[in-house]
Amino acid sequence: MSHTQQLAQFLAELEYASIPDSVLDRTEDLFLDWLGSAFASQGAHPIPLFERYAQKMGPAQGNAKILVNGRGTSAYFAALVNGASSHLVEQDDLHNSSVLHPATVVFPAVLAAAQERGKSGRDLLLASVAGYEAGIRIGEFLGRSHYRIFHTTATVGTLASAVAVGKLLGFNEEQFINLLGTAGTQAAGLWEFLRDAADSKQLHTAKAAADGLLAAYLTEEGLSGARNILEGDQGMAAGMSSDADPSKLSLGLGSRWALLETSFKFHASCRHTHPAADALLALMREQSLTHEQIAKVVTHVHQAAIDVLGRVVLPKTVHQAKFSMGTVLGLIAVHAKAGLTEFDRLALTDPEVAAFAKNVSMELDLQVDQAYPQRWLGRVEVTTTDGRVLFGRCDEPKGDPGNTLSRPELEEKFRQLLAFSAARTLEDSSLLIDRVWALREAQDLSTFAE
Repeated sequence: MSHTQQLAQFLAELEYASIPDSVLDRTEDLFLDWLGSAFASQGAHPIPLFERYAQKMGPAQGNAKILVNGRGTSAYFAALVNGASSHLVEQDDLHNSSVLHPATVVFPAVLAAAQERGKSGRDLLLASVAGYEAGIRIGEFLGRSHYRIFHTTATVGTLASAVAVGKLLGFNEEQFINLLGTAGTQAAGLWEFLRDAADSKQLHTAKAAADGLLAAYLTEEGLSGARNILEGDQGMAAGMSSDADPSKLSLGLGSRWALLETSFKFHASCRHTHPAADALLALMREQSLTHEQIAKVVTHVHQAAIDVLGRVVLPKTVHQAKFSMGTVLGLIAVHAKAGLTEFDRLALTDPEVAAFAKNVSMELDLQVDQAYPQRWLGRVEVTTTDGRVLFGRCDEPKGDPGNTLSRPELEEKFRQLLAFSAARTLEDSSLLIDRVWALREAQDLSTFAE
C-alpha cells in the first residue's frame, strides 16, 4: 500500500469509540477557540464582503449558519464565510510541525455540513479529528519548502476540510482516495499578498473550507479524483515541494494523535512572532526593564520567520501589523501585551511603539532554524541604553502543548474575543461555552450558535 492508501484506510476505519477521551476533550477546546475567532471578526473588513457575496450568490435560507450574522444558507456558503471570519484576528490555532492552522478550515466545513445534514455533536467531533489528523500529516509531508511560497493553511487546508466532511458523510477508503484527488487539485494560496497588505489570507481559508466541502459533496455524488494526488509524478509534492517525505503521511496513524500537538495562540499576531515576544517579555520582567531602557533588539529566528515576516517593512493595516516583528515587539515592550485591543488601538498610532519597532531586527539563528518546525524557539538579544547586552529565551511559547491554555484560560480568551467585536453578551458567551463543553451529547446542531 502507498502512504496515501494507508492514510485513506485509516480515515475510513476511524471510529468514535477508538478516539481517546483526551483527544475528544482537546477537540472541544479547539472548537471553542475557533468559535471565538469567528465571532471576533464580526463587522471587520473584509468579512462583510464575504457576507455580501454569500447573500448575492447563495440561497436566501438554509440550515447552515453564518456565524457573524446568524443567517441561514447552504453549507457551502456558510463554510466560505465562517472560514474567512475565523482567520482574521490571528487568534486561531496552529500545529507547529505542519505549520497548519487546522481549525479555520476544518471546523467551518464540518459544522456547516453537520447543520445541513442533521448530524450530531459526536459526528462532528469524529469528523473533526479525521480532518486534523489528515491535514497535519499532509502538511508535514509537503515540508518546509512548501511553506516558503505557499500558504499551507490554504493548500493543505483544502484537503483537511474535505477529509472532515468526507468522514461526516461516512466515506469508505475508495471514496477518500477520490476525495483527496478532487480536493488536492483545487489546492492554492500564495504568500505574495503580505507585501501589499492584501486581503487574500481570508480568501485562502474561505476557499479552503468551502472547496473541501465541495470536493466531499461531489465525491458523494460519484465524481472521481486523481488517485495519487499527493505522491504522484504530477501531484502536489512534485509541483509544490522540494523536500516532501511520503512516510509522514502514514506515520503513527492510530497511535500518534497529532491533534493533541496543536497550539493555541496567546498573542493576536502571526505565530512566528510569538517565541520572540515571549522571550522579550520574560527578559524585561526578569531584569525590570522598561521600553525606554532598550536601545535595540535582535531576534534570532528560523528562516520561515524571515520569509513571512520579512515581507512587512512598514505595516499599512492592523492585519499587516500582526506580521511585523517590530510592531509586535513594540506592543510587548511598551504595553506588555499584543492582544486584539492593543493592535486595534495602538499598533499603527502609538509613536512609542513605532519608535521601538524601528530598532527591532531579525537574524537567522542556525540552532533555532534546526529545531523548527517541530519546536519554535524564542531568542532575543537586547542592548540597553546604558550599553548592557542581555539575552532572553523562550523554549515553549505560551499556548504550545507543554505550556498550553487551560480551560479557564480558554474560556476567558473566548469571552474577550466576543467582547472585542460585541458579537455576543457576556451571558451569551457563557451559554456558548456550556454548549461546547457538552458538544458530544448534542443531537441537533442547527441552532448551536444562536
